[in-house]
Amino acid sequence: MPINIIVCVKQVVDPETPASAFKVDREAKRVVPASGVPPVVNGFDENAVELALRLRDAHGGKVTALSLGTDFVMDVMKKPLSMGADDLVLLRDSSFSNIDSFGTAVALAAAIRKIGNYDLILCGRQASDWDNAQVPLGLAELLGLPSITTAKSIQVRDKTLIVERALPDGYDVFETPFPAVVTVSNEAGQPRYPTLRGIMMASRKTPITWGLSDLGLDASAIASKLSLLDLFIPVTQKQCEFIEGENDADAGRKLALKLREAKLI
Repeated sequence: MPINIIVCVKQVVDPETPASAFKVDREAKRVVPASGVPPVVNGFDENAVELALRLRDAHGGKVTALSLGTDFVMDVMKKPLSMGADDLVLLRDSSFSNIDSFGTAVALAAAIRKIGNYDLILCGRQASDWDNAQVPLGLAELLGLPSITTAKSIQVRDKTLIVERALPDGYDVFETPFPAVVTVSNEAGQPRYPTLRGIMMASRKTPITWGLSDLGLDASAIASKLSLLDLFIPVTQKQCEFIEGENDADAGRKLALKLREAKLI
């Protein structure tokens, strides 16, 4: 049975950005991109693309990558194509500059309805920038679909999905009919490296680009439900005290006394 899969991917600030290069514009309440450090595709979303490609390779069908943003770096956003995805749909509009999780889910749901003919929607378990993990569940609610989170594997059996859900001390197994929304965790396995042939093919593909009006929406439909009161880098103060002694045993005894005085032991 061929499976048509839509994978939601997000362009994020590189989580490996050095802390010294990380800046926040407190007045505008936004993160300032580090100079010379390009953005990346969210890591969990790459896991989702990988799982989608495995399912397509095993059962046939089509993989469409879908993303929402304002300042896309095309070499970054074409990575799902270079990995093997069939199509890339970009939702780009100035109205998305201050969009929250709810507005993002509304816009993505409208795009998914416009794409149509889908059996499965995959998302990364969370994005590395805000770590909210809210958009996939919002998508499921808006589309009226069952949802399963933190998948480590997916199998197709007849017209149902068998999903193993990663837990801290094991895993759960769920069964759900098509279509469904599933978020993918890193336990699903490492994403494949784009091949030279894949990179060349991706460079020749033109993404489909839709604005807010193309989705049949206006600014009020994606109006923020959250109020961001402040955004700042917390300042931490640390004090370090060296405990010395005549030998290791004496230093350990003094350390124990210090910890007891602080009521830590």
